[in-house]
Amino acid sequence: MSKLTDQLSQNLINHRDYPLVKSVAANTWYTGRDLEEDVAALREQFAEQKIGAGDQVLIVLPNSPVFLPLNQALWEIGAVAHPIAAKTPVPELLDEWTTYHYQAVITLPALGEAMEAPLIPWARVRLHTMPELAILTDAGQLAYRINAPQMAPREDDLALILNTSGTTGKPKRVGLTHRMLVNAAHYDIMSHALTPDDTAMVVMPMFHINAQVISVLATRLSGGKLVIAPKFSASAFWPTIEDNHVTWVSVVPTIISILLMNQNALKAYHDNIHLRFVRSSSFALPEDKLVSFQSRFHTQVLEGYGMTETASQSTLNPIQAPKIGSAGKPVGTDLRIRLADGTLTKKPFVEGEIVLRGDHVIHDYLEPHPDSFADGWFLTGDIGYLDQDGYLFVKGRRKEMINRGGEKVAPAKVENVLNELDWIAQVAVIGLPDNLYGEAVTAVVIRQDPTADPQNAKADLLDFARHHLAAYECPTEVVFVKAFPVNTTGKVLRPKLRDQLMRGGKLYEA
Repeated sequence: MSKLTDQLSQNLINHRDYPLVKSVAANTWYTGRDLEEDVAALREQFAEQKIGAGDQVLIVLPNSPVFLPLNQALWEIGAVAHPIAAKTPVPELLDEWTTYHYQAVITLPALGEAMEAPLIPWARVRLHTMPELAILTDAGQLAYRINAPQMAPREDDLALILNTSGTTGKPKRVGLTHRMLVNAAHYDIMSHALTPDDTAMVVMPMFHINAQVISVLATRLSGGKLVIAPKFSASAFWPTIEDNHVTWVSVVPTIISILLMNQNALKAYHDNIHLRFVRSSSFALPEDKLVSFQSRFHTQVLEGYGMTETASQSTLNPIQAPKIGSAGKPVGTDLRIRLADGTLTKKPFVEGEIVLRGDHVIHDYLEPHPDSFADGWFLTGDIGYLDQDGYLFVKGRRKEMINRGGEKVAPAKVENVLNELDWIAQVAVIGLPDNLYGEAVTAVVIRQDPTADPQNAKADLLDFARHHLAAYECPTEVVFVKAFPVNTTGKVLRPKLRDQLMRGGKLYEA
C-alpha cells in the first residue's frame, strides 16, 4: 500500500467507534466503522465488475460523505478517481467517457438510467454513506478480463484526476499521484495547524481540488472531523457551524461577499459562534471585504494561493502573521518570479510570472502541454511579486493583462481599488477593443442598488479612479450588468464576459 492509503486506513481504525463525517443533507454522522464497511463493500463490487489497478473511473456525484470511502476504495486497489460535476449533461458525460477511455463511471442510479446505454453492464451497491450507487463499466474494455487487475498502489501511481477550472478553452486534465496528494495534505495540516480537535465544514464542490485535498484529505490525515453540506447556503451557513462545532471552513471570496450582504445569514450569526479561521482562495478578496468579514464575524480570514496543478495550495498567510492583500508565504513549495527573458528571481518587488516546483507539483498534464513548463518549473500564467518579507502578491493572469497604449494594466489591481466604493457589489475589469489605444480599460460592475442613478454611479467611479489610480490604469468605460458568467468556484470568466459584452449579451441591467 502507499503512504496515502495506509494513513487513510489507520484514520478509520482510530475512529471506528467515533463519529468521523456528517452528511448535512441526511443529518447523519458516520463512524470510522461505517466507512470501513463501505470501503469493503465497494472493493467487493469493483472485483465483481473486474475494475482494478490502473483503471480510471469517472465519478459523477453531488457533495456527499460517500466520497471518502469511494476514493479510498479506488486508491487501495490502485485505481484512479476522476470526479466531475454532478450536473454534467449526459452528452458531455458520454463524450468524456469515450474520449479518454475510462473503464467505469460511478454515479446515481437515475443518471445511470438516463445514459440509456444498454450495452454497458452496471450494478447497484448500497452503502452507509449513500443509499444506492450505480457503477457502469465499459464492456469493450473489461469483457475480456478474467479477473480485476491486481497491484498494490505505489507512491508515483496516479490516484486522482481533476479538470482545471481554466477561464478559456477545454479544461486540461491534471493527474495527481499518491505521493503528491499525501505531501500536499501534510503541508495543509502544518500551515493550518490542524489537529484532531478540528471540525471542517465542506461547502465547496467536491470535484475540485479545494474540497478534495485542503478540506477532506488534510482533515482525515490530521484526525479531525468533517461536516459535508450538499452546497453553500447563506441562511444555513452559521447554524450548521454552530450545531456541529465547526472550527474552520474553506470558501471563495464570492461566499464571503454573500455572507456580508445576505440578511438571513446576518440574522443567523451571533457572538457565541467561534471559528478558528475562514480560508479564502481562488481569487483575491478585496481588502475592505476581508476587514469587514473579520470585524462582523469575529474570525480570522486566511488568504492563500494554489491550484489543481499543485494538489491544493502553494502559499498561505501564516496564522500568526497574516499580511492583508497578500496570498501569504510559500508552504512546501519553491516559488520564483520569472522575467520576460526567462530569468528567475526572488528579489522583492520585481514583477513577473509566478513559477512553482515541489513534491506536490505536477511535471506535465495528462495530455502534454510543454509550454506550461520550463526547466522543471511549472509556469502558472499568473503575474505577481514578492515583498521584502517573502509574501506573495498576485496581480492577475498574464493573458488577462490589458495593453493600454503600450502600458500594461493589471485588472486585479484596478478591481481592488474600485472595490473600496461601498455601492459596488462586484467588479471585473477587462480590456475591450479601442481603435486608438488598442484596449480600453473597462470596469464591469454589479451594483448593490440597481435602481440608483447609473450616470451618478459612473461619474463617482471615474472620479474615484482618477484620485486612486495612475492615469493609464483608470477605466475609460463603465458597464453596469446584472450578473457575471462564472465557473463552479465563482471565478469570473473574463473571456466569456468580454465576448458577451462585445456581442451585446443579455447581461446588462434592465
